[in-house]
Amino acid sequence: METLSENTCFGGVQGVYRHASDACRCDMTFGLFLPEEAKDGPVPVLWYLSGLTCTHENAMTKAGAQAWAAEQGIALVFPDTSPRGDGVADDESYDLGKGAGFYVNATQTPWAPHFQMWDYVAEELPRIITANFDIDEDRQAITGHSMGGHGALTLAMSLPGRFRSVSAFAPIANPTQSDWGRKQLGAYLAEGADWAAHDSSLLMQESGFDGPVLVDQGSKDQFLELLRPEALAQAMVARRQPGTFRMQKDYDHSYFFVASFMEDHVNFHAEALYAD
Repeated sequence: METLSENTCFGGVQGVYRHASDACRCDMTFGLFLPEEAKDGPVPVLWYLSGLTCTHENAMTKAGAQAWAAEQGIALVFPDTSPRGDGVADDESYDLGKGAGFYVNATQTPWAPHFQMWDYVAEELPRIITANFDIDEDRQAITGHSMGGHGALTLAMSLPGRFRSVSAFAPIANPTQSDWGRKQLGAYLAEGADWAAHDSSLLMQESGFDGPVLVDQGSKDQFLELLRPEALAQAMVARRQPGTFRMQKDYDHSYFFVASFMEDHVNFHAEALYAD
């Protein structure tokens, strides 16, 4: 693993690291914020999954999460959103290919050789993080924005016991019924594959989450028709899922929205991470 940068941040360290990924068969880059408490032993961790077109850097520099994580003594992990490199397949559109891994394991040509983002985020990167940094692997939570909100919710519901809490900012909530989903799932997994396993509204109907859930959605989000938040809200109500779904008046899809409610989300996760 190569250290690309380390900067003192709110008493802790914001680092950026690169490593050779077995899952994605290319070099991958991630950001990691360690609070000051990590000097004395393992700390809880909150994973942040970013959205379409983003890298590890967007949330790391725009979400304002480090200030609140430092107050709570929580580490933050910022993975990239896709494999990168000259040999990695891409598409001319912004919502497929590089920057748009959708947190699935691709099975179709030309994506399958590198686009194994589910395995990368669910298995490989956690092993690297816990092996190299003072992270308490028994105290994990996950959040994300847009495509990353989709990833956070589907990972949390598909990996029982892994995460103590899950939250999302404007998640792609019902991708099997949206152009943000059908396009990517059709390309990566093909028609007829198990798309339901990557649809948080369907997973909520089927199994729910064994912990608290928080979802924030802006009422003036320019992508509301693609996100389909009503499907997730209805599924939460039908299942009587412990959690909160908030429609935030006048907010859009930008990082101004994310930063406005990041304190709420970090504190929400801190309550679960320190519950015992």
